Amino acid sequence: MIKDLNIFLKKENIIMGGLGFSAGLPIMLVFSTLSVWLVKAGIERSTVTLFSWAGFAYTFKFLWSPIVDKFQIPVLKKIGHRKSWLLISQILIFISIIMASFSNPQNNLKLMALTIVLIAFFSATQDIVIDAFRIESAPEKKQGPLSSMYLAGYRIAMIVSGAGSLWLASFLGGETYQQDIWKQVYQIISLFMIVGITCTLLATEP
Repeated sequence: MIKDLNIFLKKENIIMGGLGFSAGLPIMLVFSTLSVWLVKAGIERSTVTLFSWAGFAYTFKFLWSPIVDKFQIPVLKKIGHRKSWLLISQILIFISIIMASFSNPQNNLKLMALTIVLIAFFSATQDIVIDAFRIESAPEKKQGPLSSMYLAGYRIAMIVSGAGSLWLASFLGGETYQQDIWKQVYQIISLFMIVGITCTLLATEP
């Protein structure tokens, strides 16, 4: 049994867990955590519901997956096709979350909507690359541990950016709404993208 569990400690499986964490982190910032922020800011619930449309990026990601699959990023192509797309998408997710943290839903809701759409778009792009990366990294008989570690990392990240961010907002500011508190929350959560970026740099191109 111990021998069977050791398979999850292999480098490629740990890296896939980190990539799963990177994939699961942004999604709650687009949905539930964002909804709480908007409601706390006094935004009408009907308007809050409209923000869920950003999730269509995950549904229609197949539209630009051929571009991700075929087009090579000139500056980063030396590190590998999959790794370069992973790295650029993760960096853009990080930047988009930082941009979202500086947006104020009470003063400029359109800017916030734009930053949330960017997070969703780049996150969906990252999902495309991770799926291809996982499939190409190992034969079919080794896909089980990779998928398990990916899902484990994904779920942990959802807890961090979901319940974790709400706890952080409560810890920093209590029940009273303060824009700076949510700014700090999103900026702190954005730092966890370092996990995915590190795993990408340590990974071996398929």
